Amino acid sequence: MNALLIVVPIFALIAVGYAASRAGYLVDNAQKGVAEFAFNFAMPALLFRGIATAAPGSAGSAWIVGAYFGGVAIVWGLATLATRFGLGRPSLDAPTIAMTACFGNIVMIGIPLVLSVVGEQGAAPMAALLSIHTPLLWFAGTLHQQMVDRTKRRSAAAVARHIAVDLLRNPLLIAIAAGALWRLSGLGLPKPLDNTLALLGGAGVPCAQIALGASLTRFAIKGQLPTLTLVLLMKLIVLPAAVYVLAVHVFALPRVAAEVALVFAAMPAGANAFLFAERTQRVVNSASGAVALGTLLGAVTSTVLIAMLPMLVGR
Repeated sequence: MNALLIVVPIFALIAVGYAASRAGYLVDNAQKGVAEFAFNFAMPALLFRGIATAAPGSAGSAWIVGAYFGGVAIVWGLATLATRFGLGRPSLDAPTIAMTACFGNIVMIGIPLVLSVVGEQGAAPMAALLSIHTPLLWFAGTLHQQMVDRTKRRSAAAVARHIAVDLLRNPLLIAIAAGALWRLSGLGLPKPLDNTLALLGGAGVPCAQIALGASLTRFAIKGQLPTLTLVLLMKLIVLPAAVYVLAVHVFALPRVAAEVALVFAAMPAGANAFLFAERTQRVVNSASGAVALGTLLGAVTSTVLIAMLPMLVGR
């Protein structure tokens, strides 16, 4: 496998989006339109089609959750301890630092890379992670914030209800659920519908990359150097390492599921980490830097990881 042939096109499109935005060829309204098309229509079509046509009993789709989120739990705990005892920062900063170290850009970068590495075989394992990634991490981050901030107490049930209401309108989650139900029905996709979804879904990857690149112009590489260094190391090195140990040596996932878990774990911090920082008003600069610089560094670390996959998963 030539890792560069897989990674370079994805990050080249991100660079095109960034350059177009910087040069003024992609104005704010156009950026918003591209992003909304990608995430409200194209990417949901891609996910729905991939899940609806996935082979029955895709191996590893259940255990991948334990392997991936077990790694997330390890890194969350390490980041929390490092915030207090390594960086000497207050406990109020720990939820945002942990969120930035764990919340990867698995939609805009992860899905295209997985499709390039394993093809449509990765649809079911991806869906298993995508369906709970955002709600679980937002719930964990919000609950953690409630525990350390005595001025803003809410019950776990109230936090869960608030997040659930927001996520019920998420087009990606709706597409995953609809695709799973269609697959269970055993109806199969009529050829005209399949072709339509293929055309629509095919636009999802390039549009998502362009939208991501354009959005990076709004993030700055700034923040305290020790904090920024910590979250980058945790996200790009420690989380993939933890997921590797669990996926390969503990859960012994099948090859495709293990590769999906590792690629997703290696993704740089996503915009949701920055949104969480803005909401809590803690560690905002470092979260912004982690998204911007992490995406740049992610091109290198992703290439290295993908090149090592045959050795790591035993292909």
